[in-house]
Order: sequence, then C-alpha cells, then structure tokens
Amino acid sequence: MKWVWTAIIVVVVLRIGMRLRNRSASDKTTPVRVKNRKPLTGWRRKLFTVYIFAKLNTRRFFRDRLALFFGILFPLIFLFVFGSISKGGNNGVSFHVALINNSHSSFSQQFIKETESSKLFKVDDTITTMAQAKDKMNKSQIDGTIVLPADFGQPKDGHPQGQAQVYYSPNNDQAGMALVSVLQQEFKSLNSKFVNVHEPFSVAGVQTKQKSLTAFDYTFSGLLGFSILGAGIFGPINVFPELKKQGILRRFHTTPIRVWQYFLSTMISQAITGLVAIAVMFVAAMTVFHLHVVGNYLEIAIFLVFSIVMILGIGLAVGGWARNERQAAPLGNIIVFPMMFLSGVFFPRFLMPEWLQGITNYLPMSPVVDGARQLITEGKSLADIGSQLLIMAVWMVIIYIIAFRVFRWE
Repeated sequence: MKWVWTAIIVVVVLRIGMRLRNRSASDKTTPVRVKNRKPLTGWRRKLFTVYIFAKLNTRRFFRDRLALFFGILFPLIFLFVFGSISKGGNNGVSFHVALINNSHSSFSQQFIKETESSKLFKVDDTITTMAQAKDKMNKSQIDGTIVLPADFGQPKDGHPQGQAQVYYSPNNDQAGMALVSVLQQEFKSLNSKFVNVHEPFSVAGVQTKQKSLTAFDYTFSGLLGFSILGAGIFGPINVFPELKKQGILRRFHTTPIRVWQYFLSTMISQAITGLVAIAVMFVAAMTVFHLHVVGNYLEIAIFLVFSIVMILGIGLAVGGWARNERQAAPLGNIIVFPMMFLSGVFFPRFLMPEWLQGITNYLPMSPVVDGARQLITEGKSLADIGSQLLIMAVWMVIIYIIAFRVFRWE
C-alpha cells in the first residue's frame, strides 16, 4: 500500500512539472501583447527584475528532470526508507527507563541498585523529576518511568511492603505493559521470600494523558532538514558553476542587474521549490506513516521558508565563489556532511555524548531540525523557539556577508 501511495505522489509531481514545462514552452512561442504602460523607474524597476529572474529560476527547476529528482523525489525516497525503519518498533530485549525514588527506606535503595545492575533495564541517570521523565517519554526517548512512592519498602506486618508505579505514554502501550509484566514477575520472586499466600509488593501501570512522539515523528524533522540541505546548498552549487561555464553569468554582469537582485530572486525561487518539495513530503508522511502534526501550519511554513533562505546562503557562497564544478563539489561536501551527521538529520543528537551535543547546538542545521520538530510534532509556537531563531538569524547574517564578498560573475 505504501508503494501505491508513492507512485501516486510521484505521478502528481511529474504532472505538475510537465504542465509548468509546457506553459513555459508556450510562453516562448506565443507572441505577447504589451499594453501601453508607463516605464518602470527606481525601486519598482529593480523589484520587477527580481520578479522576472525568480520566475525564470522557478520554471527552470520544473523543466529540469534531474532537479526534480534530486529536489523532490530523492528526499521522498529517504522518507520511505527511514519511515519503514522507524516502524520497526521496540525489539523487547531491554527497557530504557527512568527511575524516580521518593522513598528513603533501605529496601528501596537496594531495589534501585539491583535494577541499575540488571541487563533488562537501562536506567537514565539524568532524569531526577517526573517532569523530565514525561518530557522524554513524550519524545519516545525512554520506554517508561518507574516511580517508588514514599512508603515503598517501609515495614508493615513484619516485612517491607509497597507498590511501584510504571508510567508510560499511549503511543508506547506495548512497551509499557511489557514493563509492568516484567516488574510483576520480579516482585513475585521478592514476595516469595516474605509470605507464601499474600503478595505484599505489586506494580500498577499508569498511562499518562499526553501522547508522545512516535519514532517516525522524531525522524521526520531530520528528513525535512535533509530536503532543506538539498534545496539550499546542492542547487546553487550545481547551477552556478554551470552558468559560469556557459558564460551566462558573465552576460548578466554586463546588464544593470546587481548581486543583491540576483540573490533575492534565487531566494524566492528556492523558497517556492523548497516548499513544494516539503509539501510533497508532508502529504506522504501524513498519508502513509500517519505523521501527527499538532503545530500551526502558517508558523511551520514561515519557519521552513526562513530555514531554506538561511541554508541557501551557504549554497550561494560556495557556488558564487567556485569557478567550476571541481572547486564547488569538494567544498560543498566538506560543509554538508558534518551538518548532515551532527545536526540530527539522520541520527538524534540526544544519542551523542554531552560534549558533542554542546558543540552541535551551534551548527547552522541544528536549530533548523530542532525547531521543525518542536513546531510540527510538539505543538510549540515561534515564540517558544526563540533560541533556535536567534542562532539561525546570527548564522544568516554571517553567511550572507560571506556570500556577497566572495561572489564572482565568472
């Protein structure tokens, strides 16, 4: 069924591209009737030039089959590959849990030591409060939370007693119930040491009311980052050296067009084509993999456009500086691959060592991936991701200063 939906989406994208291509061809052959209008002057003339170049760049993208493949279909292939992997689920060999002890009894301390040394449980020592535990359960970073209440392990009727609680999210029902079952078996062996009939220790499963992110929900923001990297960097890196080789940029330089006009038109066209590619990914993710979008679509679109424009500056700098493909390709790979593997595009950054996470926080791509995840699947607003927007704004200023300084027309 997934491949049927993939085929449908591919056909729709190709049909749109062919329509735009045919429309562009008809525009070339059909004579245009120009009405009497006043000549444009000043800023209106400059912005009209930006509009014309943005229109041409957008049409060129939809006429280029190779650009369509790498801009839309290639990220879509990654979406289905990683989406299928994310649906694999938990293997059940071990449980990644948080352990919160509210009891001061010696028995609870002994229970914690035995749980931490068990191969069946992987206890996250960084979680000390229920709020932290719920946050990680909502992000599917842990399977559940074991809470020992204040009276756990206190002596009663001549032996210690208590009831542990296991918290888990609705999207992780199987792992949560399995964890409850495992603890029940653990407590049975403990109960047999104290009584033969009555079981003083038991475990109760408590489902939190908040839905957590599925593995695919968490992966999707990284795949969006991959699509933005392709639209923002690989496009200019591949196009600019070819335009220089053909002498097209040199001819542009002989016209009144300025660098900022050419950059602005490229920003507009890349934002349009990038949003088309991302929209296709959203449709596929929501239709096939049941992506849970809880954020505001307008804020998501604004953030994604800002992300594309920011990353595009890197492509403009590299493509504008390079004289040919031999210079552009290696430099582009040096910049792209560290961001691809250290910014959470393919692998979650919380799996990295803490010192590496601190460094990768300030890579240009990290706030894009983190911000997209928080807006799309965590329901936050633009005001809530101010730190990510600030980092992106600083990078945008730095990147475009470099891009304007190193750009050359030939």
